Amino acid sequence: MTDNPTLYGFDGSTYVRTVRMVLADKGIEYDQVPVNVLEGEPRQPEHLARHPFGKVPVLDIDGLRIRETDAICRYLEDIAPEPALIPNDAKGRAHMNEAIGLIDSYGYGALVGVAGYHLFPDFIGGQNEEARKAALAASEKLLKLLMENKGEAKWLAGDAPTLADYFLGPIMFYVSLTPDAGEVMSVPGIAEWWEAMHAHDTFAKTAPDLG
Repeated sequence: MTDNPTLYGFDGSTYVRTVRMVLADKGIEYDQVPVNVLEGEPRQPEHLARHPFGKVPVLDIDGLRIRETDAICRYLEDIAPEPALIPNDAKGRAHMNEAIGLIDSYGYGALVGVAGYHLFPDFIGGQNEEARKAALAASEKLLKLLMENKGEAKWLAGDAPTLADYFLGPIMFYVSLTPDAGEVMSVPGIAEWWEAMHAHDTFAKTAPDLG
């Protein structure tokens, strides 16, 4: 038997990678049960018993079952506050919280729409050129707003990486592998942010195996 937390979800999931980055930063050892989104495994009865809406990640920790990435990350921050991934000032926290909300509500669908067109079209319902163009336009709108809020800071919510960067980074990883990467990265400020994210040690250590 092990007392380690158990993370349900496969490494190819952007949200699972977000949680893995936080666990790595906090030095929390865990066991992982792969649940492959691309294979439809979250819709199987075994996982629906964990998450009735068929989503990953799910984390079992300290006698709790926590669903949804934001809730998981904030719990990990509460129990292991170092290194801090939430700004200690109100304005920084507002920028971080807004960025996470924007990414969840508007960024994930748009950016995954761009990446999915090239990398996993079956996951997004096939290659539709009009949908791709709409996803590119929505991605540009989202990234411009994030960069406007970021201002002169290095990261999305200040001079150190926060949960907001850990939400965006794994999604942008897939975009970076596509022919549309240049257009998406042309939003002023994004290329510099991506360079910092790509060089971030925790980000590198949690890269999915695409082989």
